[in-house]
Amino acid sequence: MPRSVRGAARRQGTRFRLRQDVPVTTTEQAGPLVGVRVVEVAGIGPAPFAAMVLADLGADVVRVDRPDPARAAAPAPSAPHPDLVNRGRRSIAVDLKSDAGRTVLLDLVARADVLVEGFRPGVMERLGLGPDPCLAANPRLVYGRMTGWGQDGPQARYAGHDIDYIAVTGALDAIGPAGAAPVPPLNLLGDLGGGAMVLVSGVLAALLAVGRGAEGQVVDAAVVDGTALLTTFVHALRAQGLWPGGRGSNVLDGAAPYYAVYECSDGRYLAVGALEPAFYAQLLERTGLAPTPDTAPETRADPSHWPGGRRQWAALFATRPRDEWCRLLEASDACVAPVLDWDEAPRHPHLAARRTFVEHAGALQPAPAPRFSRTPTSLRRPPPHPGQHTDEVLQELGRTPDDVARLRADGAVA
Repeated sequence: MPRSVRGAARRQGTRFRLRQDVPVTTTEQAGPLVGVRVVEVAGIGPAPFAAMVLADLGADVVRVDRPDPARAAAPAPSAPHPDLVNRGRRSIAVDLKSDAGRTVLLDLVARADVLVEGFRPGVMERLGLGPDPCLAANPRLVYGRMTGWGQDGPQARYAGHDIDYIAVTGALDAIGPAGAAPVPPLNLLGDLGGGAMVLVSGVLAALLAVGRGAEGQVVDAAVVDGTALLTTFVHALRAQGLWPGGRGSNVLDGAAPYYAVYECSDGRYLAVGALEPAFYAQLLERTGLAPTPDTAPETRADPSHWPGGRRQWAALFATRPRDEWCRLLEASDACVAPVLDWDEAPRHPHLAARRTFVEHAGALQPAPAPRFSRTPTSLRRPPPHPGQHTDEVLQELGRTPDDVARLRADGAVA
């Protein structure tokens, strides 16, 4: 915590800490981004996830959907849309290929703080809605762009997916067992970690600059750049000679017996992460494993002992069911946790106590994160159906009911 904040808290007699006893709510409470207005041009992949995070943090996000899905939907949806990534926004359906539709978007931009789009380079420019016209309409706008390859470079105009972007950065090659093909880590590493979360951090940094008097600007977030950034830690280990081997032969990729996944007698799995000597000592003590030359504390960091150590730990963990090991090891510094499936995870006692997963609008889902001491986040809106809030948003822009009717009759909105 910054010294000035600590001092202010002390002066006010306030105990500055996170309110662990008041978890995330599903009310209309505002998060730290209350008052920030975001326009999201609907797309797929990491850009919608970035918009979700901004909405979770309290921003008023208006998603601009295409008219066709809105026209196909029921006039008054009786249940929220099932795509949880779209939670927290309102939706307006606009034909951005029409002059009237482009005018609607520029009107939204003129009143917004942020625009988020995730199209290939040049798409927004061909629509007449690239950074130049948008920043002309609103010089303080933060124009967030999310692509896989970036706005320039030899691959920029070609399609790709998460697996392609993490492949070229070296990250995919490092994931998986030795002697086998690399294992794609879902789309968590590229699209969401290197893409969406890096875009969010860029947008927030640009908003901070605008708040300090700077002009608006473009944030060019590329999954390849963000994924490469996330691998900095491994590059640091390599530079220190601490990552000498190929896939599946290093301390953090499953080769070290004290940082690995083991099968238990019931076919379920344990994750062991006893990296530090003190944690490894607890692991030995609680499991009762008799140290051998391959598992002794003084030799455990020597890669030549890892294969033998893996075999001994594997044989031990195979003697009991997973949950029996958890009862023995979880409430300790042995750094052991069960490998839970999608249904089990929300019921884990720690996650349940923190309300890491919450039910909102009939759907169980991860809660917003992180937590804030003074501006708690909340799930304010369920995922909208395309165009569900078209009339409401247009009225906020000053359009009369007759204006809205004409736009709808012309096909500019739906």
